[in-house]
Formats: sequence, structure tokens, C-alpha cells
Amino acid sequence: GRVAGVRVSSSDGQPGGEVNIVIRGAGSLTQSTSPLYVIDGFPVEDLNPATLNPEDIESMTILKDASSTAVYGSRAANGVILIQTKRGKVGAPVVTISSSYGMQKNPRKMELMDAYEFVKYQSELNPIVPGLTGVTGNTAGYFANEMTLEDYRNVESIDWQDEVISTGVVQIHNLSIRGGTEQTKYAISGSLYDQDGVIINTGLTRYNGRLTLDQKISNKFKTGITANYSGSSSFGQVLNEGAGNSSPSSYVLFRTWAYRPLTADGTDLREELVDEDAIYSSDFRVNPFIDLENQHQYNVNRLVEANSYVSYDITNDLVLKVTGGIRHSNTRWDRFYNSKTSQGSPFNPSNTNGVNGMVRYFDNNSFSNENTLNYTKTFNDAHTITALGLFAINSYKSTINGFSGRLLPNENLGMDGLEEGLAYNPVASSSVNTMVSYAGRLDYNYRSKYILTGTFRADGSSKFVDHWGYFPGGAIAWNMDREQFFNRALPFISTSKLRASYGSIGNNRVGDFDTYPRLVQSLHGYSFNNQTPIGAVYVSAVGNPSLRWEKVTTMDLGYEFGMLNDRISMEIDLYSKVTEDLLLNAALPPTTGFSSAVKNIGKLRNKGIELTLNTVNVVSASSDGLQWSSHFNISFNKNEIMELTRGQQSLQSLATFESQFNSPLYMSEIGKSAGMMIGYIWEGNYQYEDFDNPAPGVYLLKNSVTTNGALRNTIQPGDIKYRDLNGDGIVNVNDKTIIGRGQPIHIGGFANNLAYKGFNLHIFFQWSYGNDIYNANRLSLEGNSNGRPNMNQFASYANRWSPENQTNENYRTRGQGPIGVHSSKVVEDGSFLRLKTVALSYTVPAKIRFINSLSFNVSSQNLYTWHSYSGMDPEVSTRNPVLTPGFDFSSYPQARTLVFGIKAEF
Repeated sequence: GRVAGVRVSSSDGQPGGEVNIVIRGAGSLTQSTSPLYVIDGFPVEDLNPATLNPEDIESMTILKDASSTAVYGSRAANGVILIQTKRGKVGAPVVTISSSYGMQKNPRKMELMDAYEFVKYQSELNPIVPGLTGVTGNTAGYFANEMTLEDYRNVESIDWQDEVISTGVVQIHNLSIRGGTEQTKYAISGSLYDQDGVIINTGLTRYNGRLTLDQKISNKFKTGITANYSGSSSFGQVLNEGAGNSSPSSYVLFRTWAYRPLTADGTDLREELVDEDAIYSSDFRVNPFIDLENQHQYNVNRLVEANSYVSYDITNDLVLKVTGGIRHSNTRWDRFYNSKTSQGSPFNPSNTNGVNGMVRYFDNNSFSNENTLNYTKTFNDAHTITALGLFAINSYKSTINGFSGRLLPNENLGMDGLEEGLAYNPVASSSVNTMVSYAGRLDYNYRSKYILTGTFRADGSSKFVDHWGYFPGGAIAWNMDREQFFNRALPFISTSKLRASYGSIGNNRVGDFDTYPRLVQSLHGYSFNNQTPIGAVYVSAVGNPSLRWEKVTTMDLGYEFGMLNDRISMEIDLYSKVTEDLLLNAALPPTTGFSSAVKNIGKLRNKGIELTLNTVNVVSASSDGLQWSSHFNISFNKNEIMELTRGQQSLQSLATFESQFNSPLYMSEIGKSAGMMIGYIWEGNYQYEDFDNPAPGVYLLKNSVTTNGALRNTIQPGDIKYRDLNGDGIVNVNDKTIIGRGQPIHIGGFANNLAYKGFNLHIFFQWSYGNDIYNANRLSLEGNSNGRPNMNQFASYANRWSPENQTNENYRTRGQGPIGVHSSKVVEDGSFLRLKTVALSYTVPAKIRFINSLSFNVSSQNLYTWHSYSGMDPEVSTRNPVLTPGFDFSSYPQARTLVFGIKAEF
């Protein structure tokens, strides 16, 4: 919401969870859509935001058009984010200390059935049958000892959300020392971030240390070094991780919502490990509080990086700069499931591993060397030429190893007893790739009126054998405001610039480290969000001489406008971004012996418009008077698939969460956006008028009324109803259609900054409009589509069809029709307007302080959200953000945060 054309979202609110950054729409269907980061001149493809302390960032620039990104060649298809960190400055040492402490709270709970509604529902789900025992006979227990349904209006209900959701605590501490002389400049900084999640036993701890040193050796020689260390540890329940992924019982919030609020005999479920009356077949329920208390799921990350540079002024106009950098990252996954967890419980019918666990190590080493010649010369005070020549070498090596252990004999040893169990799922692999690059850039500037830019880069990567990629780019700009005739005619116009660019860039992001572990995880029993990993094509692509990187061609037309000395300024961009040679699975002739293979085939286009408006609303003459400025941006992007594999009209994708829902929910079709939701159109419920009534209590669906996919003679009043699109009287696969879109029509943000006498107030709104959410939670908890006994439901299901309440809102008990059907019933509008940030600070006046600077601040995140979504939060997408966007099942809630802080400078 802060930069036009840039969509920043999280899959959910998990501490340490992923952040998805997409610039001008997703430029790939199966490969990474993450931008390239360039930190202090060094490219980083797999940046974890936690490894960089925000307090160390001096500036951030986002490159979007091909002309500006072409110099980064095959790694720039998803845009480039330039980050410049703070370095030492000439002057006495400046010590800055800041400390913050705050609280995080879940802004919303789901309303669940209370004791009365729950027992009423159970008596309908499994009516009492005299003499019947077993699962369907459990209902009788609720009415033992002369208890009636009305008696349950006064019985206490357990809301398990109160047991597992709590107030989290966050604290942030920063320390830095910066200073220097004309010859030596230095900067040292460190930070600690500690966060407890709003779900118990979840959280994140991270710490960073950074050192920069710049040394002027002579008037011609300069050198510098930067070293950074970062460590983080995230812990807690990761969505859908561990055994039993085909069952929703493996999801933390599903277990919380589904656990029943009372027992028939008055037993306090809070003291029981499992609900024995809810165990049948492959389904069971473990106490969600005890389960979370015993979860041991840790991701520990360590990063060491160092880079240095030497520059030499060959002449006053020509500078040689040599840079080199290394990065070493190590990640360890620890998972241990004792007998009190859902994954290791002996009560879990699908658990054949007993007490179990696993460990995985991911080691990654990269080296980067860039050598540049920069030439700058101005002729006759009018013509300025800037030229750049580049030669670079990059290498990357990753190793993965680990194993899993099952049937561990001594669970008290935890991870230390992993080797005592039966080893399985061993992992040991490595990969190496290198890239050699040549690049050149030439800029011509005439009196800052007319600007021409040409760029060319060539990359050769070992990921694609014997294949070089060539990436040209060009741009032209006209500063009209520098023309004399323009100033005479429109003196109030302070800025007027027209620009255009065209270029070609590539997507070399095949098998990135940030996606590759998901492949290993899914192949060895620990799937990530039940989806095909984005980097899965890596295994097929590396070393295959027939494959090459995806190629992106971008055109951009922009206009910048300012008036009244830029008190009002606007920027508008029109762009078209076409990705060719998509890496997709293509069908092969039967004679090959293989059903499919990865090929460069397919085409995807993103086109859109971006608008940014900045205004200075109030400016006071005095420095401590009222100052008020605003920033507004809005972006429209249309994503369209132009080609797929030969003869293929659409690409269908699963978003599984229960084994019964095994039909594709998403479709990426030629001529439409990627990730469109498909299914049946929901039309409420069958009513009495849809049936013939030949005898009391007997209802037969009229021949003129379409079925819902079930046999005609089984459909009853109150059953769910779908639309028959082709008019054949039967609802089947031929009646599926598009029921929702996961991509928004437009996104944007609106910020206001006010200052007055030491006070500074920042207010920021963010929005997304036009995207839908598939609320899969409702399939299980607003109708119990699988008919599980003793499972609680959302309170909304109390308003279901019955002879006394012939509603179309929710179907009758057991009126779900065929199990595993996707329909528009659970597709909801995901549009929202969020008051994202409110921050207030006060700087103590210099005359009453004894140090350089002292300020106090208070800030709030996710303060309020306007939306119509029935789930916990509309900013959610727990599956692949490109092929299966806008899917919500048991997502970790976004927290509302309130933080108080102090900052001092000595």
C-alpha cells in the first residue's frame, strides 16, 4: 500500500511467516515471483526480511520498468529492490539507543455454538435410537439423568479459543554507534526482536549485528567492508505440518474450533488429553491446549555475510570498482511430537509412527564478484555522458541433509532421543550453480531536458547448460518543465516529465533456497501448506540443455507532474509485462515412455496502470508550526494467460485440506487471470415446493427440478441446491463455472503525516478490492460436510433449514449433498480497507534535554479493518499465491499490536 504497483502480503499472521512481495503482478505460474534484492550493491536472491534490521536501512528504491532493471538481467523479471544501509558519517561518534515494548492481541474470535445449540445439533445429527451403541448412540448421553434440551441453556460452555489464544508480548531493542573522519568512517549496530504470538507456544526471536567501515587511502583509493550476522528462531505450530495432513485434525485452529464445548457426563474436557467420544475411523480430537503446549517445532536460522569494495579513480572521469561478497546461511528444522501431540498421539488412528520427530539441515553458500568501470563526462556544460561496464561472477552451493525417526522409545529425551528410534526418510543432496555476466549501460543527458538510456546484459548460467541470455533495455525522457516556452506558458507548473522505456529481462529464479526446502519437506512426509512447491521444477530444470529461463518483455509509459513548487505532485504509469517461455509440464507422446516433461512453453501477460499523488497540505513559516502532507497511490493490474502447453486450454490446481475435497478448485485458463476459483453456483436449499408429497413424510424431487449431484430419490427438503447451467436437469462437472477470483482488481494506500511543536503523527490506510476468498473453514464448521459426531460448529449454523425455519442460509443437518463439492456458498468478498498504522511520537525540545535527541513514541498496527469477510481476517492466502490464491483454512490470525517506545541519541 505504500508504493504503487507493489503488493506486499502475508499468508497469515504466523510469527516469522513468509511475506509475499509481488511487483506489477505475478510474472510466472510455477517459478518464484519474488523480487531481487540489492543490498549496498550486492544482489541477494533469497533474502529473509528477518536478517535485515529495519533500523539499519537508510533508503529503499523499487525498480519496476525493464530499462532500470535490465542491468540485472536474468534475475530481474520480478522487479528489483535496492536497499542502502546506514554508514558512518564525518563527525563525532553518535550513539543511538531505542527500545520498544508492546502487546499483540487477536482482533477477532469466531463465534461458536454454545452448549444448547451444540446439543440440539448433535440430537439432529445422530438421533437417539433405542438400544443403539457406538458413535451414533453417543447422543443419548446428553439426555441421561432426566436432562432435557432446555436444561443446556444454563450449562457452561468451553470456548477453546480462550484457552489457546492469548495476548502476545513484543519487545524491540536497538543500539548503534556511527561516526568518522574524512579518512575513516564507521558504523556499528545491533538489534534484538522478541515476539510471543497470539497463539500459545508460538513466537519469534531474532537478533542482528552489523559493522561497516569505509577508508579513504588516498585521493584515488577508497575501500570499505561490511559484515552482518543475523540469527532467528521461530517456534510453534506451522500450518498443516506433521502427520495426518489429509485430515483437518492436523490444523491448530480447526482443532480449536471443532473441539466440543462440553461432555455428556460433565467431565471437564480441559483436563483430558483426548475426547474419546470423538474418535472414529481416521478422525480423532486431541485437547488443543495440551497439544499446543507440547508442540516442539523450531526453525533456527543463522546468516553470516561479508562484502568489501576497492575503488580507484583512474582519472577524474573514470573509476574502477571491484567488489566481492560471501553469504553463508544455515537453517535447522527441529520437529518432535510426543504422545501428547496430535502428530504423536497413540489415540490417533492414522499415526503409525508413534512418538516421532525429524531434523533437517540446509546449508547455503554464495559468492559474488562484480567489477565495474564508471565514466562520467560533461561537454560544453550541456552534454553529459555516463557509461558503465560490468563483469561479474556469481556462484551458489546448497546442501540438504537430515532424517526422521519414528517409534521413539523414550519421549522424555525429546530431540536428543531421535536417533534411538527407527530411522526413515533420510535426506542427503547438494547442488551447485554459477553465473557469469557482462553488462553495459550508457546514459546521455542534454541540459537535463532530454535523457536517453541504453542497457545491455548477457548472463550465462549453469542452471541451463550451454545457454546464454541477452537482455537489452532502453529509455527516453523529456523534462518539459525545463523548456523556456513551457515556463512562460505555464509558470505554476514546477515539474512535467514524460518518459518511456522498453526492455527484456529474465527469471533465473529456478530452485531458490527459499522455495527448495518446501520440495524436500513435501517429498519426505512434512508437506508445506499441502501445495506443490514453487521451486519443484528445479529438479527437472538444472542441467537440462533443452530448458532456458523465462523471458519477460516490459513496456512502460510514464508521466510526472508537479505544480506550485511541487506542493501537488502526481505520477502515472502505464505498463505491459509479457512473460514468455513459461516453465510448464507438457504432455509427451506415449512412445517416449514418459507422460510429461518440463518445457519452456506458455505465455503470461500483466498490464496495468499506477497512480501516485503527493500533496503538501499545510506548511507553516516556523519550523515548529503545523506541517501536513499526504500520499495516495492506487494500482490496477490485469493478469492474463495467453498460452499454455500445446493443446492445453487451462491448468487446474488443487488446494487440498481434506481428502474428500480432491477435485480442482482453481483454474488458470487462456484469456483469463491465473488462479480463478471454479465450482458450482450455490442457490440456497431445496424447499417443499420442489417436491411431490405422495404420502405423509414422503418427499420426491419433481422431475422438473434439477438434482444437486446426488441420486434424485435421496434428495430431501433442506438439502443444498446448485445451479444447472446446461439445463440437462442434473448437476455434474459440466455445470462447473468460475465462482471467484483470487487476484484483486486494484490495491492501494493512503498516508498522512502531521507535525506540530515536536509532535509527529503518521496515519496509514491500506486496501485491496475485488479479490475473493474461498473460506474452506465453513465447509467443515458451518454444516459439517463429513458428518463427524461431537464436533462443534460455527454459531452461524444455528440458522439452518428445518421445517420450522425454512431458510436458504444454511442447509439442514446432513443436507450437504455429495461430499467434496466446491461451490460459491463459501466464496466471499475479500475486499478490505485497513487502518494499518497509527504512530505518534514526541521529540523533547533541545532547551530542556541534556542529550542530542530524545523522543517518545507509541504506534499501533492493524488497528481496525473494514470488510465483509466472515473469517478472522481478509488478508489471508494459505496456499500458493499465484495458482491457488485467496484460500483460507485454519489460518493464523493477524494480530492487533500496540507498542510504546523511547529513542535517545548521544
